[in-house]
Amino acid sequence: MTTTAASTSRSAARPSRLQAVLLDMDGTLVDTEDFWWEAESSILADLGHRLDARERKVVVGGPMTRVVDHLLAVTGADLAPEELGGMINDRFAELIGQGVPLRPGAKALLEELTAHEIPTALVTASHRRILDLVLRSIGAHHFHTTVAGDEVSRTKPHPEPYLRAARRLGAEPARCVVIEDAPTGVAAAEAAGCAVLAVPSVAEIQPAPGRVVHASLAHVSLAVLRALV
Repeated sequence: MTTTAASTSRSAARPSRLQAVLLDMDGTLVDTEDFWWEAESSILADLGHRLDARERKVVVGGPMTRVVDHLLAVTGADLAPEELGGMINDRFAELIGQGVPLRPGAKALLEELTAHEIPTALVTASHRRILDLVLRSIGAHHFHTTVAGDEVSRTKPHPEPYLRAARRLGAEPARCVVIEDAPTGVAAAEAAGCAVLAVPSVAEIQPAPGRVVHASLAHVSLAVLRALV
């Protein structure tokens, strides 16, 4: 009988059009969406504004500018956008200070990509200081480059973050696979011309041409990613 491990090993040894794998962070590799929601809702609660749980699907996936604008619009809080954004980031940094849990299958997939020397990038709408904190849990050695939301002029759903990551890795976008959990990230990846593997965390994502959807990363392997390009 052929084992999954043996099959994956043989697939990984074949020539492939896959040049790079670009991975989202929050909700995709690490289970931080609860932390973000707690940071956002608790800050607004401190200011006397109760967030409806339905807003969670709206703010998932960032970017922070869009999240802040929406929260200010629905609550009417008397704060400048940069002030509220700073407060949310500070609260989130406090919450993840002791580490964050990885999503099912994330560790095994990253280890497989590293073992096969597949060029990888971590691409997030979160700011650099948050990315660096989360890297302590994920492992910086798994990534050849990282792109934070405050390092691009236009972040997700604009394609710039994924285009920048592909360029840094010397890869053609069409030969990259992006792994995402949120509609904004999927939109950014598809606008960049990348194939997409979606693992929805909060908001629903439907399959589409050039996009496959998995319930989690638990059964995602290098062979699965190579098949997408």
